[in-house]
Amino acid sequence: MMSAYRASHLLIRRASAPFRVGFVRVALAALIVLPAAGCSSLDSLNPFGGEKYETKLLADVPAEEIYDQGLARLQKKDGEGAAKKFAELEKQYPYSQWSRKGLLMQTYSQYEGTQYDDAIASANRYIGLYPTSPEVSYAAYLMGMSYYKQIPDISRDQEVTEKALQVFTALVQKYPKSEYVEDSKYKIQVTRDQLAGKEMSVGRYYLARKNYTAAVNRFRAVLAKYQTTRHAEEALYRLTEAYLGLGIAPEAQTAAAVLGHNFPDSQWYTDAHKLLAGGGLQPSEDRGSWISKAFQKVGLG
Repeated sequence: MMSAYRASHLLIRRASAPFRVGFVRVALAALIVLPAAGCSSLDSLNPFGGEKYETKLLADVPAEEIYDQGLARLQKKDGEGAAKKFAELEKQYPYSQWSRKGLLMQTYSQYEGTQYDDAIASANRYIGLYPTSPEVSYAAYLMGMSYYKQIPDISRDQEVTEKALQVFTALVQKYPKSEYVEDSKYKIQVTRDQLAGKEMSVGRYYLARKNYTAAVNRFRAVLAKYQTTRHAEEALYRLTEAYLGLGIAPEAQTAAAVLGHNFPDSQWYTDAHKLLAGGGLQPSEDRGSWISKAFQKVGLG
């Protein structure tokens, strides 16, 4: 599995010779020349008098030097300071290769500094400004990782989990040859499992309070959206429980039968079989049930 830090080696490299040339900027220093005592006020209008404004040449900091300063701060684990340095490249060298590289390294630095919201915003800017860049998939990966690092436990709202899933899914679809695809696919599995876990948690809550209809809706969502996660087995068992609670035996029997067909060695199936037997019932699949159709749709039934 590739970390965001290891991936950054593609970007951390010395600049090419054409960008090692320093630049100068012209700054006007307003030096007001006060008229000497006893002189006429008309002397200030003398075109042959001294300069009222003195022009000075101030040396710019070369782009390569700013870039190296940013790298030095990264090496010291100063992500926030590094991000500020890389941001200077965009300000001092707009519309240049340095500006593009600086924005991407700014994104990475913010990610390393756990400034995840800032990293997401910077990555989004990079993708918008440089959609054809060879590094655009890396920017998308950093965005996904910034959401991923903020995923809470299943007892809390899962909005960032949804966003992480969306970003990683888009990365896999848009950049199938990217080196970040393999890890993105793994992150997709993790986020889907997390979202399924949230649905299961809420479903169990309703089931414990005998709100069987609300529980069925949650377990149904697991099978509809996250059927390939590890929660599918328990969802089928809980549907068996919930439908028995509602007095809808055919659906309870179908849930148990589909569970046994797809996961014959599962402890959840053993428990479902016993639950039905306690009421004088056996697993029996109704092919017209939504449960049966849901599994047939993905080729699992």
